[in-house]
Amino acid sequence: MPKLDRTPTGAGPIVEGFTGGGFRSGGEIYHGGLMLTPEQAIGWTAPALPDLAEQDFVPLFALQPPLEFLLLGTGATLARPPASLIAALDARGIGIEAMDSRAAARTWGLLRGEGRWIAAALLPFE
Repeated sequence: MPKLDRTPTGAGPIVEGFTGGGFRSGGEIYHGGLMLTPEQAIGWTAPALPDLAEQDFVPLFALQPPLEFLLLGTGATLARPPASLIAALDARGIGIEAMDSRAAARTWGLLRGEGRWIAAALLPFE
């Protein structure tokens, strides 16, 4: 039987685990939200999903090259982000895909291996 290769591929950190109120990445525990870029994991003090706005994603707007799209982890369950946030990111040329935070973390792990220039913003499981 072939052995599973767990060697990370692609750029950027991965989510290694979940805590009651946060995430583990790069051996560190992040309480609250977590942003992932091809370059780093960033602790994120995010508002509740209905209150998310464009300014909550400012750290991602400086990435070069600009983002292709954002994976938004909406916490324990899938929920639709505010329409105003979707419109603001669309105006910047950034697509957004919402899913529960566990699914977003798994999707991040897969897409980073493809070399896509994306980011993830994960809300905690509260």
